[in-house]
Amino acid sequence: MGRLDDKVAIVTGAGSGMGAQTARRFIGEGARVMLADVSIEPTQTLADELGDAACAMKLDVTSEDEWSQAVDATVAAFGGIDLLVNCAGITGMSPLEGSVEPFRKMMEVNYFGTLLGLRAVIAPMRERGGGSIVNFSSINGIAGAPATGAYVASKFAVRGITKTAALELGSAGIRVNSVHPGAIATPMTSKEVLGFDPRPYLSKLASLGRVGEPDEVAQLVVFLASDESSYCTGAEFVIDGGVLAGLSWPS
Repeated sequence: MGRLDDKVAIVTGAGSGMGAQTARRFIGEGARVMLADVSIEPTQTLADELGDAACAMKLDVTSEDEWSQAVDATVAAFGGIDLLVNCAGITGMSPLEGSVEPFRKMMEVNYFGTLLGLRAVIAPMRERGGGSIVNFSSINGIAGAPATGAYVASKFAVRGITKTAALELGSAGIRVNSVHPGAIATPMTSKEVLGFDPRPYLSKLASLGRVGEPDEVAQLVVFLASDESSYCTGAEFVIDGGVLAGLSWPS
């Protein structure tokens, strides 16, 4: 028996990284999953790999219309919605004295994309008698970092809307929590995206001495999606190898 038997989920950012691994874990635990991503080709490939319990669709999370289409498609395919994982996001460098455009773009994708998804699933979750929403923030939704103000601001915003949503939706049986990964081995922490390889440095910040793996995060998301976390809402769950545990002396 799976931990998510009879559950229906939408997972955004499902084409790669933590979103893809979350979709794999969900289906392994008995859920049926709509894999949504702005990049449809890798998403469809993964859905084909995962079989009949998976469908794929293109979703620009900044579009309210596309969110409505995603909800309608999920209900049509699987009969309802119990779970939402807002994993889609972008990152990059954004010095305070640089262009203001990264600040607008990251708020649009990371924060408004999460907000629109959250709003879109409320009605179908109410029809099912409740549900669980997991919003991806970051350790940079708890602590700042230089030259990344746009990303930091967007992830603090995700943390904040998570708590507000938990307060507003608890009476409907809808739980809302945020996860706060540290450095995870995904394309978003690659040299191709950031222009440098941050992993050796980030490994030194973690008390465990390494970056995390997408599956380690996916296992936490399964817990938050399952009935095992039935009394958890409005909380942040840090998974960072000990980075935020405190200051450490250089060795």
